[in-house]
Amino acid sequence: MIEVSSLTKRYGDSVVVDDVTLLLPAGGVTAIIGPNGAGKSTVLSMISRLLPLSEGRVLVDGIDAARGDSAELAKRLAILRQDNHLPMRLTVRDLVAFGRYPHTKGRPTVDDAAHVERALGYLGLDALAERFLDQLSGGQRQRAFVAMVLCQDTDYVLLDEPLNNLDMRHAVDMMRLLRRAARELGKTVILVLHDINFASCYADRIVAMKDGKLACHGTPLEVIQPDVLHALYGLDIRVMDADGQRICVYY
Repeated sequence: MIEVSSLTKRYGDSVVVDDVTLLLPAGGVTAIIGPNGAGKSTVLSMISRLLPLSEGRVLVDGIDAARGDSAELAKRLAILRQDNHLPMRLTVRDLVAFGRYPHTKGRPTVDDAAHVERALGYLGLDALAERFLDQLSGGQRQRAFVAMVLCQDTDYVLLDEPLNNLDMRHAVDMMRLLRRAARELGKTVILVLHDINFASCYADRIVAMKDGKLACHGTPLEVIQPDVLHALYGLDIRVMDADGQRICVYY
């Protein structure tokens, strides 16, 4: 599990994450939702040690994320950020192979090659494996970066807005794939989402943030409520049940 205690991030006098305490259990899919500027991506970046903490502590299976061994943490936790562009020209296969670096330190084995092939197949990228990233659509590139993260083969997979650049069909495919990865591969998937309907339909747990603070957390049934969502977004949002899932209407 991931234990977040009194997590705080300051930039000068500005507090962007304010005393967040949260327990993220192992297994399943957890969606982090909230309006722009809520601190969602900052929390994800501090959990993964991409950003230093101003205050607080993060434990990943008991390992202090801020002070523990970085190589050991990289074998347990992988993250995909929003700004996942690389300055070099790479093929899809080369990019996915980067996910093995924490294990190989640049000396891949036959087993690492098998991990690459599995990740390519899992994301349906076999036919694009030798294409360069700059020859792909935005959605195809996004799938390639997710394949790289899965290829790292960590217990925890953190994704910051993984539906960026994906059309409706591919966004649904991505959420189904992440649910399948949690179920079949035993991954703990934690992702930032802007679409609350995707969070409602595919997440086991939802964490809601506003103004840098933890607003609430719980199951979709507990969080996807008109009063909770109004307090979060300042909108009157209708919540309807459709085939056992809670769907929000806010247009």
